Amino acid sequence: MLRSKPSRSSPERNALTPAGVGTVAAESAARASAARVAPAATINEKNPTSDVHARIPEASGPWEAGKITASRLAAGTTPHYPWRAMSRYRPPTTPGSKFITQDGHARLTAELDQLWRIERPQVTQAVSEAAAQGDRSENAEYTYGKRRLREIDRRVRFLRKRLYGMVVVGRPPDDPKRVFFGAWVTLEDDAGELVRHRIVGPDEFDLAPGYISMDAPLARALLGKRLDDEVTVNTPAGERTWLITEIRHT
Repeated sequence: MLRSKPSRSSPERNALTPAGVGTVAAESAARASAARVAPAATINEKNPTSDVHARIPEASGPWEAGKITASRLAAGTTPHYPWRAMSRYRPPTTPGSKFITQDGHARLTAELDQLWRIERPQVTQAVSEAAAQGDRSENAEYTYGKRRLREIDRRVRFLRKRLYGMVVVGRPPDDPKRVFFGAWVTLEDDAGELVRHRIVGPDEFDLAPGYISMDAPLARALLGKRLDDEVTVNTPAGERTWLITEIRHT
């Protein structure tokens, strides 16, 4: 079947003429200009991602889109995209102090030895046996074993990094009348209540009740103080003041 040729009055025919080319260019320029001055759509607070595409301005090409982005960056009016708010980046945390008591150092060393020499070989053997059973995609023992291996390796790396360069404090200070690392300090508040704390490293404050990390605000305020000195610390409930009534080094 033969196709009929388009008539001279059809849009396809007119687009091939010089006048038609000029008309198409004018329409494209008008659409680009309207996109640049079009007001931004309002954000749906209940579902901000539903109208995200409605708030992205239409451009006539990649160069035009680049101009819009550059102008908005210069003016500080770049659109906000909700999916970019979630990021896997986490700012690095400040490492704790490298001081530790003999008991705390022994505990970390024992944990490292338990994980590396005993538990990891056992989990590795279990994973090898589970992998030999066949299909690994539906093998719960294999999946759990691999996950446990990752946890062990992560903890081992952390312990090795923490133990490297750790300063073990094992002797009493030269001035036993002042508060130093490892000291037991008895404090009295304004109501007359007594509390007793020991200043230890950040890796061992969970060893026993009354232990506080030397990086804690109360410990930082106590270090270097003497008997009958007062310390004031900002707490979530406001400022609190304690009186040092006893200092004992073990």
